[in-house]
Amino acid sequence: MSTWYVVWPGMLLLGAVLGFCGGLLGIGGGILAIPVLALWFGMDQSVAQGTALVMIAPNVVMAFWRYSQHHPIALKLAASLGLISILVSYPAARLAVSLDNATLRWIFIGFLLWLIAYLSWQLYARRRNNAPPRILPARWLPLVAVVAGAFSGLFTVGGGTVSSPMLVRLFGYRQAAAQGLALCMIVPSSLVAMATYTHAGVVNWWLGIPMAIGGLTTISRGVALAQKLPDRKLRGIFVLFLMVTVALMFPK
Repeated sequence: MSTWYVVWPGMLLLGAVLGFCGGLLGIGGGILAIPVLALWFGMDQSVAQGTALVMIAPNVVMAFWRYSQHHPIALKLAASLGLISILVSYPAARLAVSLDNATLRWIFIGFLLWLIAYLSWQLYARRRNNAPPRILPARWLPLVAVVAGAFSGLFTVGGGTVSSPMLVRLFGYRQAAAQGLALCMIVPSSLVAMATYTHAGVVNWWLGIPMAIGGLTTISRGVALAQKLPDRKLRGIFVLFLMVTVALMFPK
């Protein structure tokens, strides 16, 4: 293992870049960290996901705090959605650490491809009429928490990527507000997932800690920029971000 003063500067810089992207998109930066760790450091899929969680957990806490300053969330709502995500994320994380790495990677790639297709259709498809989209009542929000918890446990990063578009499309949230509420759901599930991955022994703390420190220095700037960008542009950046991730994830 290389000494810390050789490895840590690069990991701090990598964490800073990913932290800014995570703050901008409301996803903690982990969705890009996973393929980077797998490709640059030769980690198995499960180890890459577990190590990315070391950065994701503190980053999503910071991002949620920053988003809540712009888009306040009721404490009762935050607690109920967080509890639901915890109950779902634990068995999902246990399933993830039990899968072989090739299967886990292809499931992850398939999920991202579906998400790209859905967001691209939502972004560019023309509406056939001028009727507003169907908006679900708030009592259905727990279903989003179930989805967020499941993906956070299985992929460590999927909760934010899938819950944000659900909140925009199905509940009429603005993109930035949706990202803030999505973080409310994935903060507790990320902590539970990190504990599960740690117990399974698939976390590299040596690389994860400097990435977390670097991410915490820039995530607030990403959140601040997200408040200034138009919804359409923010969604376009989100789709482009996912395309880059899929390109990195495909086996060479």
